[in-house]
Parts: sequence; C-alpha cells; structure tokens
Amino acid sequence: MTTNPVNEPAASNPNEESALLPVGATELEIVDVRHGMFHGSGDTSGYLGLVRPVALATATPRPYGGWYDEAADTLTGLLPDYAAAVDKVVVEHGDLTFHVRREHLVDFVRALRDDPALRFEMCASVSGVHYPHETGRELHAVYAFLSLTHNRRLRLEVTCPDLDPTIPSIMGIYPTADWHERETFDFFGIVFTDRPDLTRIEMPDDWPGHPQRKDYPLGGIPVEYKGAEIPPPETRRTYSG
Repeated sequence: MTTNPVNEPAASNPNEESALLPVGATELEIVDVRHGMFHGSGDTSGYLGLVRPVALATATPRPYGGWYDEAADTLTGLLPDYAAAVDKVVVEHGDLTFHVRREHLVDFVRALRDDPALRFEMCASVSGVHYPHETGRELHAVYAFLSLTHNRRLRLEVTCPDLDPTIPSIMGIYPTADWHERETFDFFGIVFTDRPDLTRIEMPDDWPGHPQRKDYPLGGIPVEYKGAEIPPPETRRTYSG
C-alpha cells in the first residue's frame, strides 16, 4: 500500500495518478493495481491490456470549506474521544466523509442525530465495499445521512477485517438502517452486532458466500433447464488484445 503526491505519476503505470484524484484531495492511497476488466485468467471485455491502480483518497487538509468545518468542529466538541474515533476526513466530489473506527460508531451517529447544530435525522442508506488487498480492513460499510432540518448530507465509512467482519448496528438509533444492514450482510458478509433478525434479504437463506465480494465467482450459476450451466464470464473466451 503506497501514497503518492497529486502530480507524481505511478512508476509502473502509463496513467497518471492525478487523473484519478478526487476533487479536494491531495494524495492517493494505492491499494491494488487492476489488470484487465475481470479478475482471474481470462478477459472477455477486450480490455486485456488495461492497467489501472485502485486508488483511495487520503485525508483532506483543513479548511474543508462551507459548513463542513462547522460540522467537524461541532463533533470535536461533542465527542471527547474525537481524535480516537475519526481515522480521517475526506472531501471529494462535493461529499464530506468521516472515516470512523467501528468501536466509536454508535456514539458518533447518536451525536449526528441529536445535536441541534447537526440534526441528521435520517440514515438514507448503508452499503458495502470489498477491497481484498487492504489487509486488516478489507470490508467497508458506507453510511449516507440526511439532515432534513438543515438540508445537508454527509457520509460515514467504517472498516472491519475479513477475519472479524463485525460492525455495531445503528438500528437502535436509526430504525431505517434495518433492511440496509441486512442487505449489506447478505451481499458482503458484514455482521452487524447488537440487533435482532440479521438474516439474508435478497439471497436464499442457504446461499453459499456473499455475491458482491470481489473474490466471489462471476458466474457458473446452474440454470433451471436441462442441467445447463452458465460459465463465468472470464472463462467463456479471451481476446488477444
């Protein structure tokens, strides 16, 4: 895992990292380099020669701009352990994202909801991301919050390791997170603790694995006629260039 300044090109990649840089960020964290469109040996897209870094933005320096600084200052005053709770703050593409450590998540979102200066009354979504090469933080849960009072939006991002894929549930604070947490559990295998009825919501209860992880097979699911099977895309055919 490496970080590089905004205008310094990747040493082994013809693409410049600056072309991938989110608006407002100054550095990128390279967590992987992707070759072709699909993982595995084959490529059916015609992009077999594609080489592209998987890059994440590093922390955005202050001032963030607009009401973002006000929100950060309010949270700093509300949470005595703010420095321990927040790994980094990123402003990219007009979005404010707090990267919060999982053991502080519940206290953090309670402050978001209850403080009059923040008043983020609604959790609009919980979704998952899988970065298999981020050792120790392979699974990410991403939360979108909406303040109806102030007409503002912000995001939280929480990580957990594949070996301990647990994150505290926020359903007790935001009941709307119920089905969102179940879907993220279903597709990514993140276990949201301290909540009832964490069951699959899309796939059958006995479905093996979690289909939106990047290491999950892309195909090969048996169809319902004559015992036929759809092969994974990367094994159907390969383009030479």
